[in-house]
Formats: sequence, structure tokens, C-alpha cells
Amino acid sequence: MSVPKYFQFFPYVLNCLSDNQNHSMKEITEYCANAVGLTDEDKRETISSGMPIYANRVGWARTYLSKAGLIEKTARSIYRITLEGQKAVQFGTEKVDLNYLRQFDSFNEFTNSKNVPKGKVDNSIDKEESPQEQIEFSIREIYASLQDDLMSEVLKMSPYDFESLIVRLLIKMGYGTLKQNKHAVTKKSGDEGIDGVVSADKFGFDSIYVQAKKWQSASTVGRPEIQKFLGALAGQGATKGIFFTTAHFSKEAWDFANKQLHQKIVLVDGEQLTKLMIEYDLGVSVVETFVIKRMDYDFFNDEV
Repeated sequence: MSVPKYFQFFPYVLNCLSDNQNHSMKEITEYCANAVGLTDEDKRETISSGMPIYANRVGWARTYLSKAGLIEKTARSIYRITLEGQKAVQFGTEKVDLNYLRQFDSFNEFTNSKNVPKGKVDNSIDKEESPQEQIEFSIREIYASLQDDLMSEVLKMSPYDFESLIVRLLIKMGYGTLKQNKHAVTKKSGDEGIDGVVSADKFGFDSIYVQAKKWQSASTVGRPEIQKFLGALAGQGATKGIFFTTAHFSKEAWDFANKQLHQKIVLVDGEQLTKLMIEYDLGVSVVETFVIKRMDYDFFNDEV
């Protein structure tokens, strides 16, 4: 099964606390997981920070119920039901949803629902994902669009400029320096199947040989091209090579590269290339930065 939406955990959090006893957040989370029948596989699903999705969603359910005044914190990570929460239990926990919480001013202030223009419904908190998951999803959407834009520009480059781009990327990634690699891109003729050579480290003790093929993104690079590259590496007496392309590799190409023992060949397709350009700020610039903060409980527990 899939992990329930965060607001679908409202009833289970209230059911856990309906005994009017204090319960730790760990107890509440495990109660909810068992109540909805999550499998071990479900529990292993995580958000980008590594936190289990179900724990993140139960945590947001707790936050929203707290803001509505249905539960309260009595100690660090310890919660109990309030009088309003008891009324909700009597009303029927299965009826407790976002609309139920909207009757409380404290909840509306927390979600900014009072700022929604008259006549419009605020659906921003009705989504399946928790607020943190929504941020991560939006970032993925932005980056996916950015990758498409980057690829469009890369495909406009001449083959030689594309090879230079690859060398600049490798330098950004820490392979040598621009001064060391100023002649990294080989001449257009007589390159013997090698498009570039970069230093493997800042001291120039080792070299990495590069093949860079600018093909249409829908194209497929097959095993024969990798075999040719392997032959070019052998001709140079090289042991390390990276094959970059704007296209994608066939399964046979991946399998052939992975089984090489004497030469290490790394394949980088168009999707990974644009991801690396974004990660290492090549051809992109920062528009805005967001910082997400959390409670530092250690600060409040330190003795002054």
C-alpha cells in the first residue's frame, strides 16, 4: 500500500492519544504505522533528507492537530490530548480532516487561511504531500525544466565547443585546474578517438581520457561506440576514460563498460550531464536560496 496523506493520519494520532495519557512521538508514529497497516517496504520510503515518509507525514499531522488545539506537548516529544481533542474523539475521529480543523482560529492563523481572498478556497494544504515534501517536489520540477533548457542550449553548440564544455565541467568537479588543462581538448584531427585529456588530480599525477559525443537526445549510443573508445584508450596506454554524450546509452553499452577489468570506463548520458552542470554551477546561476530550519532541542536542554 502507499503511505496515507498526512491529513489522513489525523484520526490515528487522536486515537492513539484518546486514553488521556502522555505518549512519545515515537509511540504515536508507530501506532499510526500499525493502524494503517504499513509494510516494511512502506516504512523504508524516504524523503530526500533520509527521513521516512510516514514519519514525516505523522509529524505534520501532529503539528496541525497541535495548532488547532486538539493535542498539546507536555514535554520534549511527549504529547497528550486536550479537551478539544476529546470532543473530536466523541464527534468521531474519522470525521476529523482539514475542514474540521478550519473551525479553529489558531489553525487558520497557522495556515494563513484568513489571508485567502474572499470567495476563493485555499487548497494549498489539501495536497497529499506534507509541506516539506511539496517543497522538494517543486524543486524537482524546477530542476527538470532547467535540465531541458540546458540540453537545448548544449545541442546548439559546435562539437568542439561541446568538448570544451565537458573539460570545464570536469575542472569544476575538481579534476585538475584550468591552467593544467588549458590544452585538454585535443585537435580536431588526429585525435585518435580521444576528444580530451584532463588531470585526474590537482598535481597532475594521472590523466583521464575523454570522449564527448553531441548527438540528438533521443539517439542511442550502443556497444560499438564504447568498444571504439576502449580501443582508443588502449592505444594511449590509458586506464581511465569517461564517455559523455547528450544522448543515452543502450543496455549493452552499460553492460560492456561495467565488465571491463583493465580499463575503467564511466558513461555519462544527457540526463546525468545536465544534472552535473546544475550541481557544479556550470551554465546556471543561483536565483534564490531557501533555508529550512528545525527546532534545536539540545539548545533548550543545555545548562546555562
